[in-house]
Amino acid sequence: MDLQVTFIGTSASVPSAARGTSATLVARGGARWLIDCGEGTQRQLLRSGLGLTDVDAILLTHLHGDHFLGLPGMFKTYGLRGRERELLLVGPPGLESLLDTLHPVIGRLPFRLDVMEASPGAVIREDGMEVRAFHTDHGIRSLGYALVEEDRPGAFDVDAARALGVQSGPDFGVLQRGGEVRCADGSVVRPDQVMGEAREGRTVVFSGDTRPCAGTADAAIGADLLVH
Repeated sequence: MDLQVTFIGTSASVPSAARGTSATLVARGGARWLIDCGEGTQRQLLRSGLGLTDVDAILLTHLHGDHFLGLPGMFKTYGLRGRERELLLVGPPGLESLLDTLHPVIGRLPFRLDVMEASPGAVIREDGMEVRAFHTDHGIRSLGYALVEEDRPGAFDVDAARALGVQSGPDFGVLQRGGEVRCADGSVVRPDQVMGEAREGRTVVFSGDTRPCAGTADAAIGADLLVH
């Protein structure tokens, strides 16, 4: 499954002529998550060539303006485009109070906003992976996020399967999912005969703005990518 990280905004506190404030888009398969949503995130998404993506979740590292001021515009654009499916918004304690403050600006939305004030632990679970929040050190309540995949099945050896008498089609999928297949000659083919060794799942860690701290160090052990 493809896993892609795109830097949408990397400027701290204020935008520059070339860079927007904090935002990172993570794409895994058909899922899309935005880490932070600073001022101008919509514009930066358009400039990136990815387009104004309908994300499944927005995860805020902390509640300083350069990490959330893009939310009202993003929400209103989604509403104007007729979005109906719910949007998950995750952040540290204080997030609900922030949304109450922003309510006169955001107004009514045609989609459900599912708000989660997160503590360390899983905030998203789906399809062989989870996104875990962890504490960071920024002077105010702040979180980092780690995308952690389960181990993935080994590569399927098509040639080996055909040599054993497995016909192309649904039986390939049965073997890839761990099932056995009976061939036309009565022989039984097991997954271990056609599947390579399991591949370790990938881990991507986003620290947000933080001083060096144990939370980030622990989350980043063995990570394939650390964004800090």
